[in-house]
Amino acid sequence: MNIIDIITALVYFTAVIAIGLFFSKKAGKSLESYFLSGRQLPWWLAGISMVATTFAADTPLAVAGIVLTQGISGNWLWISLSASGLLTVFFFADLWRRLGVMTDAEFSEKRYSGKGAAFLRGFRAVYLGVLINAIIIGWVTVGMVKILSAFTDWSHWQIVFVLYTITGIYIIFSGLWGVVWNDFFQFFAAMAGSIILAIVVVRHAGSLEALTAAVAAKENGAQLLSFFPWNAEIAVSSILFWLAFQWWASWYPGAEPGGGGYIAQRMLSVKNPRDAVSATFLFNIMHYAVRPWPWIIVALGAFAFLPALKDPESSYVVAMKTWMPPGLMGLMLVAFFSAFMSTLSTQINWGASYLVNDLYKRFMVKNSSEKHYLFIAKISVVFLLVFSATVSWFFDSVKEGYEFLLALGAGTGLVYLLRWIWWRVNAWSEVSAMITALLTTLAMRSVSMDSATGAILTTGITTLVWITVTFATKPTSAATLEVFYSTVHPYGFWRPVKKNLSLEPLSGGISLTQRFFSFLTGFISLHLILWGTGVLLLRSALSGSFLVLGGIFLLLVVRRILR
Repeated sequence: MNIIDIITALVYFTAVIAIGLFFSKKAGKSLESYFLSGRQLPWWLAGISMVATTFAADTPLAVAGIVLTQGISGNWLWISLSASGLLTVFFFADLWRRLGVMTDAEFSEKRYSGKGAAFLRGFRAVYLGVLINAIIIGWVTVGMVKILSAFTDWSHWQIVFVLYTITGIYIIFSGLWGVVWNDFFQFFAAMAGSIILAIVVVRHAGSLEALTAAVAAKENGAQLLSFFPWNAEIAVSSILFWLAFQWWASWYPGAEPGGGGYIAQRMLSVKNPRDAVSATFLFNIMHYAVRPWPWIIVALGAFAFLPALKDPESSYVVAMKTWMPPGLMGLMLVAFFSAFMSTLSTQINWGASYLVNDLYKRFMVKNSSEKHYLFIAKISVVFLLVFSATVSWFFDSVKEGYEFLLALGAGTGLVYLLRWIWWRVNAWSEVSAMITALLTTLAMRSVSMDSATGAILTTGITTLVWITVTFATKPTSAATLEVFYSTVHPYGFWRPVKKNLSLEPLSGGISLTQRFFSFLTGFISLHLILWGTGVLLLRSALSGSFLVLGGIFLLLVVRRILR
């Protein structure tokens, strides 16, 4: 790094702190302003904020590691979750916004009744807001430490202290307003850096054709370039598992079946239900169809022109050091700072919302002032930063954390879908699913079972347990179910509830048939754009362009329905 690179980084850090301080007055009005931006976020800003959060410093490293070990087709591990994301768009986003809660943990006492609902709310606040949140931040931090360790002689703790301090300053003062506006600029900075590095790699190869030829010439290179698994055994154990099973069975941040987490936070922060649908649709398009190919191109360049590394995830960083010229290196590091800080800020703000709204305010101090709760919110931010920094020390691999969390959520996805659709699901259904999935996952990992088999067994056991618990426990009270139904207007199996209600149809809503058509059309269009871009870059410009244009046309059809 030279002086220009250092100045670029310093200017960036100054800008993000300035943005945070600028929004501090807005965030200080109330708890709703601090955690939900007063429910006034524009849909496009909420959508970009969602995708910025899922683009962390670890993401390019994880994709590079997948490509180098499993080929391009290995990315189906996370691309298959697009089905879950689009389910949220067309079936659940507007329901979340109509419900009007502050967090998805608060959903528990709107949908369920009794002690079970209260226990579930507090349990989710601690389990997701503290433990799971720390795991996510831990592996994200590992990715950033790997990057900065390659450019500085700083230790793990020095890197964590600097980045957590800077991020903490603007989270504490600005709340969600500062988070989302920084997300907006950070996302485009991160994507710009990724695209520039991909261009540099292609120029080193001479052209895209030369790059693919260099990859294909190496051992296993042709398999690496395949968009789909290259033999029947892998296809059965992986892509069919991902497409037919994982997307609905597993809980994963950003792709929760039925919506949840920070995605729910953004949906709850926009102005109305239609904006919630538009925001999540934009997120899924950007997340799955737009982002991946610059990272894949860099990984292919590393495979073709760099020596094999013991840690494949580090190949992305080595490519930066090898090919990025002075001056642009600072921009590339800013891209990674942006990716890391956008994820960290969202996770901390979201986690703090659980601790304040669903733990402290609900169970400890119920009737205090907004000023008091805002103070507790800032204390919660500091606590989560310190706790997450400590947890990050125990992670060595980005992929390790990703796979562990995916396994941890196996089997819970179905109950999160059915709680919107089937009246009989109760609070103990969710509690039993979460606890069973946790215990079964830990048991599977203790015997070193492969991830696909472990996920199938965990899902089967978890599903059997929570369905048994559902029928063995009392249903939610009729009064709670009637209020929930009247507020949300869900679809599905609600006859015992709605028979006692007289409700007018929602104005401006779309029918169940339109929802299914939009879901299928949106899924096809997203994948036409995603894989069409790959065909355009690596195979045939004409065929790829045709596929991408077809995908864009179908997107416009869906947008027409939504309008």
